Amino acid sequence: MSGTSRRGTDRASRLARAAALSGTSGKVCPADRATLLLEAIIEPGDRVTIEGDNQKQADFLASALAKVDPARVHDLHMVQSVLALPEHLAVFERGIANRLDFAFAGPQSRKLAELVANGTVKIGAIHTYLELYARMLVDLTPRVALIVADKADRNGNLYTGPNTEDTPTIAEAAAFRGGIVVAQVNEIVDRLPRVDVPGDWVDVVVPSPKPYLIDPLFTRDPAKIRNENVLMAMMAIAAVYEPYQVRRLNHGIGYATAAIELILPTYAAQRGLKGKIASHFVLNPHPTLIPAIEAGFVDSVYSFGSELGMEDYVSNHADIFPVGADGNLRSNRALAQVAGQYACDLFIGGTLQIDAQGNSSTATKDRITGFGGAPNMGADPRGRRHDSPTWLRAGREAGESLRGRKLVVQMVQTHQPNGAPSFVERLDAFDLAASAGFALPPVMIYGDDVTHVVTERGVANLLRCRSPQEREAALRTVAGDTEFGRRQSSETSDSLRRGGIVMFPSDLGIDVGTATRDWLAAKSIDDIVTASGGLYVPPAKFRRAIVTHT
Repeated sequence: MSGTSRRGTDRASRLARAAALSGTSGKVCPADRATLLLEAIIEPGDRVTIEGDNQKQADFLASALAKVDPARVHDLHMVQSVLALPEHLAVFERGIANRLDFAFAGPQSRKLAELVANGTVKIGAIHTYLELYARMLVDLTPRVALIVADKADRNGNLYTGPNTEDTPTIAEAAAFRGGIVVAQVNEIVDRLPRVDVPGDWVDVVVPSPKPYLIDPLFTRDPAKIRNENVLMAMMAIAAVYEPYQVRRLNHGIGYATAAIELILPTYAAQRGLKGKIASHFVLNPHPTLIPAIEAGFVDSVYSFGSELGMEDYVSNHADIFPVGADGNLRSNRALAQVAGQYACDLFIGGTLQIDAQGNSSTATKDRITGFGGAPNMGADPRGRRHDSPTWLRAGREAGESLRGRKLVVQMVQTHQPNGAPSFVERLDAFDLAASAGFALPPVMIYGDDVTHVVTERGVANLLRCRSPQEREAALRTVAGDTEFGRRQSSETSDSLRRGGIVMFPSDLGIDVGTATRDWLAAKSIDDIVTASGGLYVPPAKFRRAIVTHT
């Protein structure tokens, strides 16, 4: 019997067991039978994925999986983008799963490190998002996929609303290789606003007792942006955005990049940069981008996912965001990763550690955070063939004769909020590789891809360095009052400044004393609501922040 025939027979028997639980309801399985459903369709040793993006979570199905009988379901290989919930690790603690391939751990990073250290979890690899999706289509195809959507009809067609994110990619990977797709939905309706995933890709629909969990991960309260964040934002605009004419870009979600968004209508406008920089974003709908949109800086935003509270604002700006005939955003995390890698000229983000070679990582001794999409967008894509002024100039500065370069900027304060130095001689990732059995240290962005490092001390333009020693000296110069930075002589730092490799604020015409919150186009969540014309509705935890602020 061929492999295809075996998969078909196995799939039929699993679905028959599922049908026995659904009764006459067709594809719809009652919520109170969810755990029984998973015990019926999942077998020991299966490869299983639970949809858990940065934001939306198949939380009801995750909880149901964590409750299955380990005597019946065990030795699972979990393949999932994000470990965000306690239930995502409970399956390992209960002996239901033992192997893991993932991209990002976020709030579960410390617990994951503990489980790896005691042997409860065996990690295959820490992937980027795009890398993990690719492997789902090749050699890590899920046998069972647990996904999530806003609505379904009784034929299993799914409507994801603004938060499409990973759903179609995961469903397709499983559905076309004989896998079983189970969808958690908020409600079942007779007619969908639009079809985001066709019903013949979906085998079972489970109406959840409550709406799926979604986290406003990309919201930054301007009240928490400090003067040093504003200073770094001003330097990034003066040293990178303006001279390279950066129009197509992706931002990280730190306070420094939020500051960049909020000083576009003030500082960047004063420098005459409207229409010249920051026109096309690959970005979730950041609330801090609203003043720049209203000021006419932004022409388009293609989104990985949505953001709580931004639904009405996005729907009213179909000229900026990809909005469907239903009036809601259509996001796509996989396509946005591709757009961030190939269609953007600049990626700017942060990290936890940078070493002397410029390698960076968010995997430290006690935290296995993962990388998400940073390595996809924070790498120079060797397959790129179209040009732009930004790409060509960066290539010329790097001494390239046949190609340009993508700008990859690490924007990090010299010390982390907990006081730990951001610049180190050796990444913790090397020790983690040894203890976890990785073949290579989990580096997030390799140093040879990094073009600029921005700290509150200054900007290091690594494109202009012509030797590893010069790159290291440039990094030490902007490392500030850290042990790493103190190993640099003032004479070497002065030489790098004269050569334009390192730029301090004064070299960029910036008076540190004027680099204050006064430049922010919105200084509070309240101000963002006002800028949106009342269309932005802050999530509850940010509404509480408003009360505290006022």
